Formats: sequence, structure tokens, C-alpha cells
Amino acid sequence: MNSKSNSTLKAVLDVILHENPATQDEIAEKLGLSRRYVTKLLQPMVKRGVVRRAYILDLKKFDEFSDMFHEKSSREHAGSYLIKEMLSNMAEHVTKQLDASFQSFEIYDKELANKALEMDYISNNMHEKVRSSVDTVISINPYSEFSKTMVFSEVAYDLERIADHTCHIANFVVKGCYEVEEEMMDILRSMFKTSKKMLNYSMKAFLDEELDLKDKVMDYEEKIHDLQRKALNKMAILMAEDDIVDKDRSTYYLSLSKVVKAFERIGDISVEIVDAAGEFYRNIPRTTTPEHFRRLAR
Repeated sequence: MNSKSNSTLKAVLDVILHENPATQDEIAEKLGLSRRYVTKLLQPMVKRGVVRRAYILDLKKFDEFSDMFHEKSSREHAGSYLIKEMLSNMAEHVTKQLDASFQSFEIYDKELANKALEMDYISNNMHEKVRSSVDTVISINPYSEFSKTMVFSEVAYDLERIADHTCHIANFVVKGCYEVEEEMMDILRSMFKTSKKMLNYSMKAFLDEELDLKDKVMDYEEKIHDLQRKALNKMAILMAEDDIVDKDRSTYYLSLSKVVKAFERIGDISVEIVDAAGEFYRNIPRTTTPEHFRRLAR
């Protein structure tokens, strides 16, 4: 295979790894290639087990071909790098899902809310690809220090949980609840911005080993719980003034409480991610005390 074909094959494999294509047509469209040429490049990779059906890379097999692409890293290092790239892409996607969910909530747009919910399928697929890749890498040498790669799978699961919580925000709109009173919306805007910052800082801490960011995450944790209390107090006032015997209004407050809880859970899961970074890089044990009791102890 000549160098031009090598570089094109590497580009195809990068699309499979980072962009989760569902078909060869999608790969071809992204790279401006013909489907026939993509098929020709992938056929030997599929036969050798480098690419599995549903377009998942087997990292163990991929390493055998690293010289073809002038990759000099070891199996373990290559595996770690690739999975971190997958987690980085997943974090970016989940952040976009959070953005779309809250935007649909803020402007009360059902079409956008449905699009945000559809993004959750991709989040689930990305989690599965990370989990599968981690299993493959660990099988190379399950007794080495690299067995810490299991933490990658945990972080991917945390990101999937965050994606699931964003669905409560979009579902508020899809279910046709009432638009939110402006003072309440201001509190929820602050919760959204705070939870998004916590997610971004925690993933940067994990991906880039910037463990000092934990202080910022913990500061924002205090803020988001203060905002949660304000939101619940505001809801209590509105409920006292409203006719919650009405079924629609009762459903409204129930759905709104799920939105408030979603932001709080995104913040708590972000704390779990930054704790995982400390364990991964510095062997700092994660606490086994539930988050609720940790807050009470402060």
C-alpha cells in the first residue's frame, strides 16, 4: 500500500474512532471519497479484525499496524491516547447535548428539545465504544499498571449519566409543560452555567492532568447547591400561590423539580470525575462517603 493510500486509510480510521459513523456512506461523505474506495480500504482491515462490524476499532489489532502510520508509541500508550481522544469527543458531544437541552428549555422550542433527546442515542453509543475499547486494551495485559484504564470506562459512564440527566431538561418541553416564570428561569440559567463549568473543568482535569482544577470544581459545587436551594424555595412559593390540585399544574411542578435535580446531579457527577482524575494520576483514593453526607459534614 503506497503512502497516499496509507494516509487515506488513517483518515478513515480516525473518522471511525472519533466520529462514530453508522455506515460506509457516512465515512465517504465526511472525507469526500467514494463509497467504493472506502470499502476497498476497509476490506483488509475487517478481514484482519482491525475494524469490527458497526465500525469499532480493535485497539489491540490497531497497534499491529501502527508502523504503517509512523506511530511509535507502545500498545499501552497508544491505547491510552486513543481512549482519551474518545472521551474528549464524548465530553464535547455531551456538552453540546446539555447546551441544546437548555436552549430548548429557555426558548420553549419542542423541535430543538426533540433534537437534544436524539443526541442521547449518540452519547450511549460513544459510551459503548469506550467500554469496548477499554476491555480490549486491558486484555493486552490485565496485570500491568495500565489496568487503571478501567477508570476510563467509569468516566465514560459518568458522561453517559450526565447525558441522561440532560434529557429531563428537554423532556420538560416535549411534555408540553408551561413556560417558566422569569425569576425562576434566572435561577435555572445560573444552575445551567455552573453545571456546565463543572463538567468542563472536571474533564479538563481528567484529560490533561490539571488536578488543581478540583478547587474550582468544589467551589462551583457549593454554588450549585445554593442555587438548588433557591430554586426549591421559589418553587414552594409558587406552589403556595397556585392551584396544584389541577393535574396539569401538578405535572408542571413535578417536571420542573426534575430539571432542578438534573443540574444538581450534573454537578455531583462532575465532582466524581475530578475525584477519578486524582486516583488515576496520583493514586489518591476516592471517598466512599455518599455525596449527601459529605455536604452535611461541611
